[in-house]
Amino acid sequence: MAGEPQEDCLFCKIVAGQIPATVVRETETTLAFRDINPQAPTHVLVIPKAHYQDAAALAAGAPQLVADVLCETQAVADEEKLDSYRTVFNTGAGAGQTVWHAHAHVVGGRGLQWPPG
Repeated sequence: MAGEPQEDCLFCKIVAGQIPATVVRETETTLAFRDINPQAPTHVLVIPKAHYQDAAALAAGAPQLVADVLCETQAVADEEKLDSYRTVFNTGAGAGQTVWHAHAHVVGGRGLQWPPG
């Protein structure tokens, strides 16, 4: 069920403290932690603590939570002292989503080319 923790979800286990992560920020509704496979000097994931499988499901089911996640991406960028950065939501396997829990990537600290990938 959307919003409920999933026992087979890596990010739900991180939220529950069952799997360690390098947490950089935490709010009542979000958790931000360093990506274990960083693609730039700064690569932080910002996730809702509630489980939604992807950005589309999150937007449909909890629009205020989307706003919380986006506000936290800015807070991460501020704390990391990023003048410019990229925020990415991968939605679906074809877009590179590998963990089925909505999350935003905050990527910066180097020049980023366009188009990505």
